[in-house]
Amino acid sequence: MTLKTLTYYLSEHPIIITFRWSHTQSWGSTWSFLFTSIITYVLLSLLLHLLLYRRHRPIPLGPIPALHSLSMALISLTIFTGILFSAAAEIRDTRWFWRRTNTTPFQWFLCFPLGTRPSGRVFFWSYIFYLTRFLHTFRTFFTILQRRKISFFRLFNHSILILMSFLWLEFSQSFQILGILLTTSIYSVVYGYRFWTAIGLRSACFPFVNNCHMVLLGCNVVCHVGVLLFHFMKGGCNGIGAWGINSVLDATVLLLFLNFYVNSHLRRRRKMKAFSQEIKLDEKVDDVPVHVDNDCKDKDI
Repeated sequence: MTLKTLTYYLSEHPIIITFRWSHTQSWGSTWSFLFTSIITYVLLSLLLHLLLYRRHRPIPLGPIPALHSLSMALISLTIFTGILFSAAAEIRDTRWFWRRTNTTPFQWFLCFPLGTRPSGRVFFWSYIFYLTRFLHTFRTFFTILQRRKISFFRLFNHSILILMSFLWLEFSQSFQILGILLTTSIYSVVYGYRFWTAIGLRSACFPFVNNCHMVLLGCNVVCHVGVLLFHFMKGGCNGIGAWGINSVLDATVLLLFLNFYVNSHLRRRRKMKAFSQEIKLDEKVDDVPVHVDNDCKDKDI
């Protein structure tokens, strides 16, 4: 496939160019659908957890988690490429207008002009990103079926991701281009790594997935600061009310994740300290050298 063909199917196809976010034409575009789907996701997760509460053995899922990770990695990479090509096409087509309003491409990435409508190339890929948030929730059910601990943070984080991606479309919210680029780039790496480990290959000897999420949340904070600066310095950004809600939700997720990250780090240190003390006792008793394999696994979130 040539670059010209790839560009056509990712940014110049009529379906992409003529896309318009509409409550009557776009599947999943109503507020009732949004809240119903989030509530259903939470209730199904809790119900499945209760049904399997007394079961101690995990339910074998075979290659399903690995295939899901591979699919999500490829989908994330496709969305990243599509919105990158689409953003470049939008910059090319509207550059003449930006010169009149002194708008730069960097400013547009962070701050949509007032009056921006949810239509065209960029919003098509934003819609695809919104739909993939529902596929992302399948990991919760995999976790429950494999009898791993389900956390409030997981349910909250997945629900918030669905809500925020809906707000991006509903209010033509600023920041969403960079938000999607950052999220899909990180997720393509994270899900690629999960597929790598799911098929039995060696995992990293540090919390790779958690560190990737930390990088993503840190980049989001920097972008939110940029949106706020442009809003007050350049005469306003579109969808600033939705952006405010987005910022509060992102801050909440960041605080919860920091709490989770610190607790995981402290647990890992206590575990390694206990191992070290046990080794010293064994060496004193048996005088036999013992090799300890470091805990290289991530806490799945």
